[in-house]
Amino acid sequence: MTVKIIAGLQVDGKDSIVEFAPGMGYTASLLLAKKPLSYTGIELNEEAATRLQHKITTTPVATIINASASKTGLPDSCATKVIGEAMLTMQADQRKSEIIHEAFRILKKGGLYGIHELGLTPDTLDQNSKDTIQRELAKTIRVNARPLTKKEWCLLLEREGFKVKEVFSSPMHLLRPGRLLSDEGFFRVLKIGFNVITHPKERKRILAMRNIFQKYNRQMTAFGIIAEKP
Repeated sequence: MTVKIIAGLQVDGKDSIVEFAPGMGYTASLLLAKKPLSYTGIELNEEAATRLQHKITTTPVATIINASASKTGLPDSCATKVIGEAMLTMQADQRKSEIIHEAFRILKKGGLYGIHELGLTPDTLDQNSKDTIQRELAKTIRVNARPLTKKEWCLLLEREGFKVKEVFSSPMHLLRPGRLLSDEGFFRVLKIGFNVITHPKERKRILAMRNIFQKYNRQMTAFGIIAEKP
């Protein structure tokens, strides 16, 4: 999905890119491989921001700022592309809107915003089911996760002025062996497996997360959306 979103953003050497919550820097590395004009990562976690800044010190066009995605401190219309993954889902609805509004503010006209978030399906899913899934998910991962349906994600973007261009979807197979192997590679999977076996507390939590994903396999999905600032 990350690769699809980057392809949809059509990143090239003329782009000034801003990434919200780059974390460990995997997406940043893919974006920098496109040799953009500039890359700015907005990371709220100070330790992660420092670690990532050291990681990309050899890349002169890249900068990491320790700030909130809703208040980046960047000037208006300074970016051609903005991307954020797995971070809006973890925010309350009002906070989601604030972050999307900030993306709109810092984008130039015609600029693109790509998001990759947890979703619910179908669009007609009843409110009781949504509430139950959100409640169980929040209890299990200990974060107040609020995934939305495709229609709800699109409406959220449109309310802040964006025009949705493309929507991708992918089954929620995050902790399945096949997906882990595809995402992480053989040796990383071996390391993850060793860590799970040797850390009982973390193993219990990971298995609980996997059970939730399996329980609501038909209702949970992942969405990638490309939206444009008109």
